[in-house]
Amino acid sequence: MTSASPTTARTVAVAAVLDIVCVLVFASVGRRSHDEGLTLAGIAETAWPFLTGTALGWLVIRGWQRPAALFPTGLAVWVATVVVGMALRKLTGQGTAISFVVVASIATAIVLLGWRGVAAALARR
Repeated sequence: MTSASPTTARTVAVAAVLDIVCVLVFASVGRRSHDEGLTLAGIAETAWPFLTGTALGWLVIRGWQRPAALFPTGLAVWVATVVVGMALRKLTGQGTAISFVVVASIATAIVLLGWRGVAAALARR
């Protein structure tokens, strides 16, 4: 899944699923660390603003063209995930404390950029 290899429907699907799973894991870990329930509804409530940002990032950067690329795809998806996610949380009266923005930015960078970095490293081997 490197940016130099031809993009297949399978590659796009795997990359999209990985991004979705990353955001769901982020939301689940956050809920668990704050002693909130790990119900499907609770995870969805926490994740939807960030998943919306992830989807918008994919659309804006046309992520299907280079889905596993760290740059520009990964960077754009990560930034959109955080910016749109925080904007939607603010608009819906959810927390956007500076400490949360910092933690969310770091955590989502690790997962959304991390899997792409691992994929690139494996492809080089």
